[in-house]
Amino acid sequence: MEYFEDLELGKSGRFGKFDVTREEVIAFASRYDPQPFHLDDEAAALTHFGKIAASGWQTCAMTMAMIVARQTAKGHQGLGSPGVEELRFLKPVYPGDTLSCESEITEKRRSGSRPEMGVFRSRTTTYNQHGEAVLSFTSSAFVRVREV
Repeated sequence: MEYFEDLELGKSGRFGKFDVTREEVIAFASRYDPQPFHLDDEAAALTHFGKIAASGWQTCAMTMAMIVARQTAKGHQGLGSPGVEELRFLKPVYPGDTLSCESEITEKRRSGSRPEMGVFRSRTTTYNQHGEAVLSFTSSAFVRVREV
């Protein structure tokens, strides 16, 4: 199990593997971000993307899937998040890409009003298979403390 007390400031690590498929890109865009360059080869070819690209919001969702898989494997005692800051879509993500993440804990503190939880901030970057950063953000999250 991973509690607040187990989180180390400055600790970073690379994790996850997410294969981006054309079918998922089109399905996500059809429902949540139906812009032509996410849905249609000809329309995408006329843009700076050059071909169908995943929605940035889908890249966020794929990143979250990798984060949750890592946390689940570690028994992380997460309690949700108050939000994300400094979200940046750095490079397009295309079908055929394979994504991974790196996250670093930049701050942590016990909650003043909720003694059963701590708060930590982290900086997360998502990379494609070429090691190019495609997404970055800073977030805060709540985590259970071992002993109240």
